[in-house]
Amino acid sequence: MGKVFIVDCALCSGCHNCQVACKDEHCGRAWEPYAAQQPLTGQFWCRVDQKDRGTVPKVRVSYVPKFGAQDETIREFAPEAVQKRDDGLIVLDPEACRGRKDIADAFDGVYWNEELGLCQGCTGCAHLIDDGWDVPHCVDVCATGALRFGEAEDFADEIAAAEQLTPGSHVYYLNLPKRFVAGEVYDEAADEIIEGMKIQLLADDEVVAETESDDFGDFWFDQVEPAAYTVRFCAEGGVREMAADATELDVNVGSIAF
Repeated sequence: MGKVFIVDCALCSGCHNCQVACKDEHCGRAWEPYAAQQPLTGQFWCRVDQKDRGTVPKVRVSYVPKFGAQDETIREFAPEAVQKRDDGLIVLDPEACRGRKDIADAFDGVYWNEELGLCQGCTGCAHLIDDGWDVPHCVDVCATGALRFGEAEDFADEIAAAEQLTPGSHVYYLNLPKRFVAGEVYDEAADEIIEGMKIQLLADDEVVAETESDDFGDFWFDQVEPAAYTVRFCAEGGVREMAADATELDVNVGSIAF
C-alpha cells in the first residue's frame, strides 16, 4: 500500500496545528510539479472537525483530523490525473487536473479551484517527502502524537485495529468518537449526591457496561456503540430502569433522584 496516515482521536486535543501547518505550507506558494498554491479560504486539505456532544453539564468535545484526497478510489476514478509514485501517495497532478471539476464533485476533500481552473487536495506533502522529510508538515507539528505517518507495514497492528472513513482511504483512525450515556444520581431527602451506586448499561436486555457513580454523583459510559439502551440503577431501595436512546446522539439522562 505504501504511505499511510494514522490518526488517534483519543490523543487529539483540538489545537488545529495540523490545519494551520497545511495552510502555512501551501497558501501563497506553489510546489510545482506537486501542487499549485492553495487558496487562503475555502479549501482545507487538512482540517479538524470539531463536534460538541451531549447537553450541559454532561458535555464532550471531540476532534477528528481529516485529510482530503488520500484515497485510492481517486486513482481508480481518474488514473490519468494522479502522479505515478512508488510510495503510494495520491498526488493530483496540477496540469492533468485542469478542467477536472468532476473529480472535486465526486470526492469529499478534493476541492475545485475556480481561479486556477483545477482540482486540488492533500498530497501528503510529497514535495517534502521527496526532499528528505520523514513526515508531512501536519504530522511534524502534532504536539500530542495523534498524527503519525509512514509505511503501512510499520503500522500493521494499528491498521488491524483501525477504521477508515472511506474504504479506499490511506488514513486509518483509532478511537473514532462513538457515543456516551451519562447522568448523575442524588438522595432527594438528604439533598446529597450518591457516591458508589452501581449502574449498568443494557442493550437488548444484556448488560454491556457497568460503572459506579463517582464522588460527584456522576456516571459515564464512554465510547459505546450507537444504540438504544436501558440504564439500570441498582439503588439500596431497589432497582430502577430508564431508557437512553443513543442511536443518533449522546445522551445525558440528567439528575436522577432516589
